[in-house]
Amino acid sequence: MESAVRPPVRQATLLGHPVGLFVLFFTEMWERFSYYGMRAILLLFLLDNVRGGMGLNEAEGAAIYGIYTASVYLLSLPGGWIADNILGQRKSIWYGGIIIMLGHIILAFPSGPGLFYAGLCTVAIGTGLLKPNISSVVGELYPEGGARKDAAFSIFYMGINTGSLLGISIVGYLGQKVGWHYGFGAAAVAMALGLITYRLFAQRYLGEHGKFVAQPPQTDSDKSSTGNRSLLVFLVVIVALLAGLQLTGVLDLTTAQGLARAMGTIISLIAVSYFTYILVAGGLDATEKKRVVVLFIFFLAAALYWAGNEQQGSSLQIFADRYTDLTVFGWQMPSSWFQNLNPAFILIFSPVLAAFWVFLANKNINFSVPAKFAVSLLLLGIAYVIMVFAANVALTGERTTPLYLGSTYLFFTLAELFLSPVGLSAFSKLSPRRYTSQLMGLWFVGSSLGNLIAGLFAGGFDEENVQQMPGMFQSVAIFALASGLVLLLFSKPLKKWMGGID
Repeated sequence: MESAVRPPVRQATLLGHPVGLFVLFFTEMWERFSYYGMRAILLLFLLDNVRGGMGLNEAEGAAIYGIYTASVYLLSLPGGWIADNILGQRKSIWYGGIIIMLGHIILAFPSGPGLFYAGLCTVAIGTGLLKPNISSVVGELYPEGGARKDAAFSIFYMGINTGSLLGISIVGYLGQKVGWHYGFGAAAVAMALGLITYRLFAQRYLGEHGKFVAQPPQTDSDKSSTGNRSLLVFLVVIVALLAGLQLTGVLDLTTAQGLARAMGTIISLIAVSYFTYILVAGGLDATEKKRVVVLFIFFLAAALYWAGNEQQGSSLQIFADRYTDLTVFGWQMPSSWFQNLNPAFILIFSPVLAAFWVFLANKNINFSVPAKFAVSLLLLGIAYVIMVFAANVALTGERTTPLYLGSTYLFFTLAELFLSPVGLSAFSKLSPRRYTSQLMGLWFVGSSLGNLIAGLFAGGFDEENVQQMPGMFQSVAIFALASGLVLLLFSKPLKKWMGGID
């Protein structure tokens, strides 16, 4: 009965876009402040044994960092399912934000390892509930699709990076210069501001967007039972596989590194199995199946990209802290501030690329989504070629010029702008309606896998084995460049499989 008296959706616009976009912009901005700010100091806190940190070694600390950052994005998959089938996107965003804030409040108080890890788990659960659904609502605001929708995601992406820039600056300074837990507390305050923004303006400017909940057919109880059995079998297979790997000595689940590798196995199985399930038993027609296959290719490319990009908080953070000159006009800046280069460059170049996509569309020049993904991987490879040179300089014993990391972050940024907002838009446009939030969750699972790889990679940055740094960076460069070239070769067939959706 409540829906019968609800006022009609307001169509207010700002800068040619629905005002609802900017409500989501600021909500996401504060959430990303809390996430990226805390992430900027997390590995440093885990490695610190002087100022009240955890005092872990590089391998264990980087593995825990990888598990946490991977969990944040992996939990987007159940978060999408909960929104599609139980709460709807709007309620999922609200409850997810509350849970995130509670997690950061836990981290803000000095405590033992148990409570600290509980705080990390709480933040991860809340982010998994909020992150995929706020992006899905952005997509709902533009049912017509096209270049205007891509431009909207670029604007939304600027909100993400504004929050990241503020969070890394404030939380990084407080954490490294004042006290770790002051930084964690600032992240809690930021999430509270995001909740206030959402509470005050969401209903007024989003109307009915984000309230869709899929209703299962009433006559499909047998199918539901079969689906539950399939899920149970899948979980049993995963447990049996992990037990077998533990017993054979392939994995050691008693260490953080072993748990991280096991998590990598689980993430890969979940992603492949979920895509397979949607293709085989999702009730899709031929066109939808081809689009889901394209999304799987994008998923793989995104996982590879994030494995390189997310070194910012792991191996490149260690490189900045130990091997880069941090002196600016006689003042030692926090090493975590190097991570600010990425969001700063994004804020500079996002409007340029957004205008460029619209310009190409107006000229009927087709720069396809698969080609953009390919260019992203090529740019990532170039970034790591630069780091090979930087690592060789570091081996001489001198701290490197900040220009190396600055150039690397510039190419990271350009690569990210060719992939991340474009990928968000592609997943919202190519996903079948009844799987929109779940497939958006799978997009973030790609980020999850990349984050986990980034954490495991950084575990090799032991000060006693610095000679391996150039080779490690070189391996990433070669793999990224080769993958980009392969994807570029197949960009035209993939474009056809998108079924006319740009």
